[in-house]
Amino acid sequence: MRMEYIGTTLVVKLEGEIDQSCAAEIRTDIDRAILLKNAKNLILDFAGVSFMDSSGIGVIIGRYKQMKARGGKTMIIRTQPQVDKILELSGLKKIMDCG
Repeated sequence: MRMEYIGTTLVVKLEGEIDQSCAAEIRTDIDRAILLKNAKNLILDFAGVSFMDSSGIGVIIGRYKQMKARGGKTMIIRTQPQVDKILELSGLKKIMDCG
């Protein structure tokens, strides 16, 4: 996972698989980065993610709620077909910007 700030937006480039074994670490790292620079918006770049289970959905929903409480937005970009299907089935594509 790589992160960069563009103004008040945190861009997180995720890679590999997002499952129960790594979800807590991802959550902690993103939360720390949000607080470090007081990020207002979050972009999750899924170009490098090959698999995601319900733990990944939990990570996304938690960050979405956090950014919404800050008055900001969360956006998911560049999903692979298998991850895009999970986002659609979970209903996340209806509540978030997915590009």
